[in-house]
Amino acid sequence: MTGMLARYEALVEAGELRADADQRAAAERLDRLQAELQADKPGGLLSGLFGRKAAQPRGIYMWGGVGRGKSMLMDLFVETLPIAAKRRVHFHEFMLEVDRLIRDERAKEAGDPIAPAAARIAADVRVLAFDEMVVNNTADAAIMARLFTALIVDEGVTVVTTSNRPPRDLYKDGLNRSLFLPFIALVEERLDVVPLDGPTDYRLDRLAGIDTWHSPIGDESTAQVREAFFRLTDYKPEDAANVPSAELELGGGRTLHVPKSLKGVAVFSFKRLCGENRGAADYLAIARAYHTVIVVGIPAMGPDNRNEAIRFTKLVDALYEHNVKLFVTAAAEPEHLYAAGDGSFEFARTVSRLEEMQSADYMAHGHGVEG
Repeated sequence: MTGMLARYEALVEAGELRADADQRAAAERLDRLQAELQADKPGGLLSGLFGRKAAQPRGIYMWGGVGRGKSMLMDLFVETLPIAAKRRVHFHEFMLEVDRLIRDERAKEAGDPIAPAAARIAADVRVLAFDEMVVNNTADAAIMARLFTALIVDEGVTVVTTSNRPPRDLYKDGLNRSLFLPFIALVEERLDVVPLDGPTDYRLDRLAGIDTWHSPIGDESTAQVREAFFRLTDYKPEDAANVPSAELELGGGRTLHVPKSLKGVAVFSFKRLCGENRGAADYLAIARAYHTVIVVGIPAMGPDNRNEAIRFTKLVDALYEHNVKLFVTAAAEPEHLYAAGDGSFEFARTVSRLEEMQSADYMAHGHGVEG
């Protein structure tokens, strides 16, 4: 059985997917886009008869919470699209490529580098399919309107993308966000915005059997959080060395290096997050940017670790208030992390939150806060 909708229906009928109205609507829209792309291929019957370029169908922006099937639908769309001029790429990797192309064009000293960079990207592509559109830094935000205008309007590329956020919430509260607003307007003008907020969190299903808190620290605990990362991101374990990193803007011109950053999942060491001088605003930036955070190497703390314990408390508060899922490797269970030292009595509130964050009810919450 071929075609986007036919393949989706087959998966539902086989019991591999549950019936989901939002998924079905998205599959129908993607199926129509496939038909539009096939009906007017370059060099095809309609183009040949009327001597014109292939029409450019409207793109699609699918957004929704974690595990709603966005990546699965994108997989089906790309796999069943029978044209060669298609490309699927993670958005973070794409923007790194754009940076390299712009540097190359600037080296030629031939004027605005964005248009020729876009032309190189579009040279043999009619459809660009992105996983996880997210904007975390000013440099990307500043060029995206011009870049995607060149790709969509000038080069005629159809864009299909997934995101955890609606277009209006991209780069929310970001520095110089006014530079980014034309990109949001472009998305709303040129792409159909399709929400995916059905009742089933498929990624949570995949996490069955994996706890969130793993102690003591060791090979077994490390293996468990690695497995959680791969299940949450659909990344292949054999490609672990190639997991992308990121630079997260913290405000005031500061950035935080995120060693592993993919599809809204970030991996940090405790030393990086709580062993350095950080404040609540830094942890708030992390909680806003990622729906899942993995922290490795949390030690048992004592009187000499007062500062680390205070920072850890602020981290947990930010993650908890934004319903961020937390996976850890730690030297001890929460109640034994900071049993003695200045503020250890107040740390009991952090312990309570850490225990709640392991519950099924907490894990079922969507990322972010109301209002």
